[in-house]
Amino acid sequence: MSLTNNEIERYSRQIILKDIGVSGQKKLKKSKVLIVGLGGLGCPAAEYLSRAGVGTIGLIDHDKVNLSNIHRQSIFTTSDIKKYKVDIVKQRIKKVNPHIKIKSFKKKIDDFNTKKIIQSFDIIIDGTDNFNSKFLINKFSKILKKVLISGAIGKFDGHIFGFNFSKKTKPCLESFYQGTPDDDLATCEEDGVIGTVAGIVGNIQANEAIKYILDVGKCLNGKVLIINLLNLEFRICDLI
Repeated sequence: MSLTNNEIERYSRQIILKDIGVSGQKKLKKSKVLIVGLGGLGCPAAEYLSRAGVGTIGLIDHDKVNLSNIHRQSIFTTSDIKKYKVDIVKQRIKKVNPHIKIKSFKKKIDDFNTKKIIQSFDIIIDGTDNFNSKFLINKFSKILKKVLISGAIGKFDGHIFGFNFSKKTKPCLESFYQGTPDDDLATCEEDGVIGTVAGIVGNIQANEAIKYILDVGKCLNGKVLIINLLNLEFRICDLI
């Protein structure tokens, strides 16, 4: 797989990095990343993966944009209210980078469609906000031996989990939550969230995906990064 002159110029600022180069850019071009949930986490992840030159990006969401989304879901504007999120994100990131392929799914994941959708992608980014979806994504990522990067936010706090199920990785998302909790995740509607947290966590998820694709640096494999942006506290914990 070769790069065009246009692509070399487009990605020139990252191609000059010793950890990327032309060979790394070709890896990005060949990669396939699926983003589940196009909210506060999925929006920045989709935008920056498209800017980085990830060759195929999958988008899953069944919701429409509402006014309360806009303060933290960076791709949407007021004119997008009542439009389907997946349609808007597809249009915007295609304008950002016309070279990439986009596969969109305007549906809610369930026991019947999740495996079929996930199997054609290398890396899964989970930007959902409920336990049922998160554990479903975790289950099939594990079965299909995918890389899973899951995120969660609330108030000034964020969690980013990483799992490379293509290797012998014992921990999974259930290791942190100790099985499926009885109660659902506290939603942004109930507990609130500052929009900048969503942007930061979504971008860290995108950055983790890029590192996995390039096989560089330290990735969150079997670990969780816990951040508190109110007090600027960051820590990484092993999942057992």
